[in-house]
Amino acid sequence: MDNLNDLKQLWQTADTGNLPGSAEILRMVKQFRNKKLSKKFRIIGMAFLSAAVMGFAMFFAHPKMLTTYLGTGLLIAACGVMIFTNVRSLKRFYRLDDCSNKEFIEFLEQTRLNQIYFYKKTQVAGLTLSSTGLLLYLYEMVHNNLVTLLLTYGLALVYITILIFVVRPRRFKKEAKKLSDTIDRLQTLSKQIEEI
Repeated sequence: MDNLNDLKQLWQTADTGNLPGSAEILRMVKQFRNKKLSKKFRIIGMAFLSAAVMGFAMFFAHPKMLTTYLGTGLLIAACGVMIFTNVRSLKRFYRLDDCSNKEFIEFLEQTRLNQIYFYKKTQVAGLTLSSTGLLLYLYEMVHNNLVTLLLTYGLALVYITILIFVVRPRRFKKEAKKLSDTIDRLQTLSKQIEEI
């Protein structure tokens, strides 16, 4: 019975002053939301700009080969995929304006599921479109010289391989860990606040 009294006394003397208040948690939610919205807007802007530059380049350059037109079309389609997925994601983040701790944790859990889907499906489709488009686009510039063709395609394939098999998984792991840490931290805080 003595252990129970010791545990009770320890529980009652625990310092709860370092737990964030509701204003602090709201600040964390708004900071998370604003950071993600800013990133989404930058991505959408860059995708629009890239698609516009490629479209104007096709309009003024007048390429002679069909491969260049197909490559540009695929690159613009990859930009379209990027724009579409980020605009869809923007809607979710705009709805995240005023929510409870539980709703925010549920939002983050859904964000984790969306992140996994993006990594496995959407990003693969976008990378396939952009890689194929790049390879087709480059053909007209280098097809006359075998050495230039082999060197250019060799470098392009090395770049694409590193992007797909090194950069992409590392980036996903980093983002997934950051999101998982945020969810864990908020769940811990939420449990501690509920216990008080």
